[in-house]
Amino acid sequence: MVEVELRHLETMVAIVEEGTFGRAGARLGYTQSTISQQIAGLEKSVGGALFERPGGPRPVRITPLGAVVLEQGRELLAKAEALTVAVERFKAGGGRIDIGTFQSVSNVIVPSLIRRLRDEQPDCEIRLSDMPADPEIGELDLLFNDRPIEGDVEHIKLADDPYLLVARPGDLPDGPVSLQQLDDAPMVGCHLTCDRAWMDQALADADVRPRIVFRTPGNETILAMVRAGLGWAVLPWLALHGSDIRSDARLAVHKLRPAPTRGIYLHWPATSSRSPLTVRAIEIAAEIAAEVSADLRVST
Repeated sequence: MVEVELRHLETMVAIVEEGTFGRAGARLGYTQSTISQQIAGLEKSVGGALFERPGGPRPVRITPLGAVVLEQGRELLAKAEALTVAVERFKAGGGRIDIGTFQSVSNVIVPSLIRRLRDEQPDCEIRLSDMPADPEIGELDLLFNDRPIEGDVEHIKLADDPYLLVARPGDLPDGPVSLQQLDDAPMVGCHLTCDRAWMDQALADADVRPRIVFRTPGNETILAMVRAGLGWAVLPWLALHGSDIRSDARLAVHKLRPAPTRGIYLHWPATSSRSPLTVRAIEIAAEIAAEVSADLRVST
């Protein structure tokens, strides 16, 4: 394998473009003797002369071997420059990030996260994956979930997300509703992959058995069925926040007593170093969650 130094290739390119060793030295800030030494070192590495030197002020001429080295050297210099740019972008917070998410977080937190990341790093690449009920971190950089996951991961708790009852105006008196009032009530519920596991446990603990008349994974479909009078629904506040339900006169939202609450957690692999982009994404997600939590305190 031929071993060459990039600075020697830069010198060769400068000589070709400037025509003489002297002008190349002036361009690069080297003495002519330094230019000669660098070319001598490059010629030693490739095993042959790169320039024909006519002497005096006349331009040097590149040899056939020099033409080969010049062509490949320019490619190496371009790749080295691309590497430098990529490293600088990475250190500044650019690059790629893979994020696992789920429905209500995707509607509220993730869009703001993407917007802020791209405001700071317009060229960053963001890849999203919709997570199953029992997600694993795998090759992801970040993973949102409604409870801590097992494995060699670290996490922060972003927010507490209480469940609320959604009904039609007039179905219930204003104010909080006890879980016991849901016993034998017609309810539109979520699939197991959504919030069913949380609510089934909370209702079982309260010895409450609503009549589930329809199940669907889509929050908007659930709300449409409540509007239609099919039944009530229990959804986490974050899902309702993403639906902007407060401006919908066809729906009424009630606190539950006692109030089931899930956590919103953000995970990342514990065994790998975090890129600056990942570190910044964690910071931004925490900022957004704090803003959302403040909105929750105001609205409820």
